[in-house]
Amino acid sequence: MDCDVVIVGGGPAGLAFARSLEGSGLQVVLLERAPEAALANPRFDGREIALTHGSKRILEALGAWERLPADEIAPMRAAKVLNGDSPFALSFTAGGGADEQLGYLVPNHRIRAALYDAVKQQLGLQLVTGAEVVHARSGATGPRAEVLLSSGEIVRARLLVVADSRMSKTREALGIAADVHPLGRSMLVARVRHELPHERVALEWFDHRQTLALLPLNGRLASAVLTLPEDAARRVAAFDDAALGRDLTRRFRQRLGRMEVVSDRQLYPLVTTWAHQFVTGRAVLIGDAAVGMHPVTAHGFNLGLSGQALLADEVRGAVRRGMDPALPAALRRFENGHRAACQPLYTGTNLLVRLFTDERLPARAMRHAVLRLGAGLPFVQPSVRAMLTH
Repeated sequence: MDCDVVIVGGGPAGLAFARSLEGSGLQVVLLERAPEAALANPRFDGREIALTHGSKRILEALGAWERLPADEIAPMRAAKVLNGDSPFALSFTAGGGADEQLGYLVPNHRIRAALYDAVKQQLGLQLVTGAEVVHARSGATGPRAEVLLSSGEIVRARLLVVADSRMSKTREALGIAADVHPLGRSMLVARVRHELPHERVALEWFDHRQTLALLPLNGRLASAVLTLPEDAARRVAAFDDAALGRDLTRRFRQRLGRMEVVSDRQLYPLVTTWAHQFVTGRAVLIGDAAVGMHPVTAHGFNLGLSGQALLADEVRGAVRRGMDPALPAALRRFENGHRAACQPLYTGTNLLVRLFTDERLPARAMRHAVLRLGAGLPFVQPSVRAMLTH
């Protein structure tokens, strides 16, 4: 099978990139290991995505935002960061005006379904599901990259875009090394109903030997996120709903009153990744295949969306000029731009996590000082707002 662009991975980054190429005149093949039914109706996975205003604009341009259920879009007015027993909170609020919300919380499975619905009848796009990639070549010295499927079929394309996962086998097959860091901790997520109003304020609480988050949904619902060492997380995940509700109520110190679990709980081992290259030959990495962020600052999904948009702009620009979609200069601009956007956030988030999960007394004193310093710096609020807006 020959095409102009082959995309490996039908997650949000891969689907968004396919949609971004609509009307480009390129013949696109999207390969996804899961069956098509899983793309059309993805299961609830517990993940609530904190979308920036920039990500909202991208989803609007792709025709995906209008396909989201309105009652599942939860505006977020503010966020607070707490440390241990300290009553002090570092708060971030919206700047007012047109962007009066800090961001929007939307279930991951709803975003995936909306993106699939946007691309399912797209002209020039062929969606191949149940397709498992067993090998790939970047086409560095030839006119085509190649992807070998478990069925024995070979897909040849002028541009190969890898968007499968942070543990990408396709990235490995291309010989691209990556820093992979299992953190020895797992994140337990579940929706809860609570007694007191959350006032659309998200909470991140670095408590002793645990990290807690509350993401405000519509009504008196929230997503409770509990991060613990892996063994402890598995024990808590085994509780029945009533016991888990009591445990979460205790851990959150009844900040929102009694909590009742109202969804399946999900458990995710935490791993961060950073690919040493985003481009090799005719192959490009986007989404988690390029950068797998720690979820604590909620940047990973937004970086994936902005990265695919940057790549699509470069590819479309090359094609408009009658050039190769894998034009080396265009791919270099994508790599340099995406690295510049990701590296400070990736490095800063990892440093933040190390500091705020270190239980030694000097670290505990330092993180309190860091929060106080952040609140006292006049550029912190505008900087956070600008990051959320773009």
